[in-house]
Amino acid sequence: MGKVVLVTGVARQLGAQFAERIRRQPGVELVVGVDVLPPRHLPPPQPGDPVADYVFAPVDLRRPAIARVLAEYAVDTVVHLNVSATNPGAAGRATVKEINVIGSMQLLGACQQSAQLRRLVVKSTTGVYGATSRDPAVFTERTQAKTLPSGGFAKDAAEVEGYVRGFARRRPDVAISVLRFANLVGPGADTPLAEYFGLPVLPTVLGYDPRLQFVHVEDAVEVLRLAALDPAPGAATTGTFNVAGDGVLLLSQCARRLGRPTLPMPAPALGWAAALAKQTRVSDFSAEQIGLLTHGRVVDTTALREVFGYRPRYTTPEAFADFAADQGGGLLPPERLAALTDRLTDLLKPAPEESR
Repeated sequence: MGKVVLVTGVARQLGAQFAERIRRQPGVELVVGVDVLPPRHLPPPQPGDPVADYVFAPVDLRRPAIARVLAEYAVDTVVHLNVSATNPGAAGRATVKEINVIGSMQLLGACQQSAQLRRLVVKSTTGVYGATSRDPAVFTERTQAKTLPSGGFAKDAAEVEGYVRGFARRRPDVAISVLRFANLVGPGADTPLAEYFGLPVLPTVLGYDPRLQFVHVEDAVEVLRLAALDPAPGAATTGTFNVAGDGVLLLSQCARRLGRPTLPMPAPALGWAAALAKQTRVSDFSAEQIGLLTHGRVVDTTALREVFGYRPRYTTPEAFADFAADQGGGLLPPERLAALTDRLTDLLKPAPEESR
């Protein structure tokens, strides 16, 4: 009998793409998709495609029914992707937190009681490191956050990781992978940061130009695939891993690549603008996102390459370029914006001293 893989969060882009990818893996017999809403992105298999069977189970993770699903389908691998900044159908921040934290607790409780379970993969975020002026230049998986996230998705992820560590102590027989993803980008990316970059004018924090890292959705799906399967010779996919494309981009570089003008604002004013944008549903700004747009965040991915055994196909600039190409033109064409920036730089250069 082949693997039976349960995937939570299949109503979102990442969950749907991963479910479709894992169905095509040799040795996978059944994929069970779990979410409150049915997946919108999951394409039907073409005639003759060698894919595993797929079953959708409409389950709210906050309810004990998830234990019945694990037992009914004899699930041996769980890929938990329903830990997100937003969720389809969620009414607000309180609901999202319940889905992230209470839902994860219910799922882990069900996993603890499952005798068939052999592997658990949990999606997390580099946001657990926080974003403050006291941060190191680069975070490794062992780096402790200077200031723990005080709220939002990052705090949810930190709490979920804590519950996963407790689960690992109770079930040492289960192989566990915790994947801390940088900001996901790519065509159709449905994250708050992608929403921010879709604004016609990008509000920024006056006096700051943070360093950012991105991971392409395709790379994220591939890392999840490798974590869900038995590791290749020489690789060890259990543990905690930072996942990001090589390199960094400054926020100003991102704006130029999108052709978006920026609007530098004092930090308090940006907070007010964020609250207004949230109330009017223009964009879902959060305190953690403002921290990222102020101080940035960069993580080390040595363990991903040397231990896990995967080097992302897309670098950070390449991943963002693919995202930008899907966004369409901004108010200022990138070529024109770059030329204008170069011209301003030349004008601001001090005149060379005349030779005497």
